[in-house]
Amino acid sequence: MKIPARPKVILRHCDSYDPGAIRRIVREGLDELGLRPRGRTLVKPNCVASKPQFPHAYTRPEFLEGVLLALRDRADDTLEELAIGERCGITVPTRLAFEGADYYPMLKRTGVKHYHFEEVPQVEIPLSHPERLRDYLFTPEPVAKADFFVNCPKFKSHPWTTVTFSLKNYIGIQDDRHRLIDHDHRLDEKIADLQYIVQPEFIAIDAIEAGEGRMLTPIPRHMGLVIMGNCQVAFDAVCCHILGIDPLGVDHIRLAHERGFGPVDLSAIEVTGDVGLADAQARAKGFKVGLIRVEKYFEGTTISAYAGPPPEPERTDYCWGGCPGAIEEAIEILRQFDAQCDAKIPRIHIVFGAYDGPIDAKPGERVIFIGDCAKWEGDIAGKPIKIESLYKDRRTKDPYTAKHEDIYAKMVTVSAKMADSARTGAPVRLTGCPVSVAEQLLALVYSSDVKNPILEPENAFRFNRAYLGWRANTVAQRLKGTPYQIQGAADRGDAAPEVER
Repeated sequence: MKIPARPKVILRHCDSYDPGAIRRIVREGLDELGLRPRGRTLVKPNCVASKPQFPHAYTRPEFLEGVLLALRDRADDTLEELAIGERCGITVPTRLAFEGADYYPMLKRTGVKHYHFEEVPQVEIPLSHPERLRDYLFTPEPVAKADFFVNCPKFKSHPWTTVTFSLKNYIGIQDDRHRLIDHDHRLDEKIADLQYIVQPEFIAIDAIEAGEGRMLTPIPRHMGLVIMGNCQVAFDAVCCHILGIDPLGVDHIRLAHERGFGPVDLSAIEVTGDVGLADAQARAKGFKVGLIRVEKYFEGTTISAYAGPPPEPERTDYCWGGCPGAIEEAIEILRQFDAQCDAKIPRIHIVFGAYDGPIDAKPGERVIFIGDCAKWEGDIAGKPIKIESLYKDRRTKDPYTAKHEDIYAKMVTVSAKMADSARTGAPVRLTGCPVSVAEQLLALVYSSDVKNPILEPENAFRFNRAYLGWRANTVAQRLKGTPYQIQGAADRGDAAPEVER
């Protein structure tokens, strides 16, 4: 796909989740952009998590229904498959997220196929650009084979990357084992690398009810907008301008722009629609975005957080893309689930990175070091403690040998570490790079009287049904053959950006 020389972003008013109105708006957007879906058309929503705990975290099914019907309305006669595909949050089955989002009834109504990306073969995509973090990435086969790719994200804030619009939604085009690789202080570079897999020909973001402040548990903000476009960088730049943010201050947008994936200057982008940019900005006035350091986030609570630099301090003094952001999401999940969460958590000290300051822990207060790069030496409650860094250079991490994280295995591991710490009084060390939201949530659960959301009766049946379905299908796929299929991105003709002159 060629990057348009002058991309277009369309701002349209849509006050409610009426699939018919959304269908009309999106059909008119496709027409204005001169786009006709063809061949294998794949729509990628943002369904990182869904109801009942996460009612504002995902692309709504009514929105997707309108988009899918509009795509079918505009499709040419070569359309052979219309499908959606996604990988939800790490260690949680996508089946569970789709069920909570009410996607399955919508898919049945529309007759549209679906893919759970962790349950399909993964395809190797080689990279050759000089700035790459590694020489190849893996992506689900439906993404690699898509002829017409549609990005359908949710308009939200994000604790790792400030915002999550179109570019950031690409984290969901990898399964768990590959998604966690480079999900650290180089996350923005990883997002930029993912752009070489495929570029969407059409983008439609659900900004009818946007999400402020966080990613999994955002605060709903009615904006009444459907935003459409044909270039991710230009699209995200306009979304940033709606919030009053400099797009070049959002690293993954800046990196993708520098690599030729599109402009960020409004003078190089055509903005149309029945909502002017000033009107959209007024609707978003005061919108809270992400990027709050973990020490500040937990001020006034029973959790004291300490953060030192990640292993490459010459790049950054804080790991925005890794473990610290995950603990912020973990506590918000528990707060959603248990209104008494903060009162139930005793004094805990949580340490990230190469921290070199004091840890003011009293006898009996738990200290948890999180992540492979955690490093510290000193006295805790009068006892000498030395924590060595376990960080391994990213070049040693081979995507071919990466493995899925299993939530039940994590429960056993984390609970055993917490029990051992309670018995010996020693600090807890959670390893990984990064340590996932789920694992940090478990660390808080096993350090307190907060209930484990996964094991609560209201969630357990649905979770286990989805989990067993996921695992059964994965086994079936393996019995059919290798879970990897090699396909050069260059064979697709859209691996590197081209700019029309």
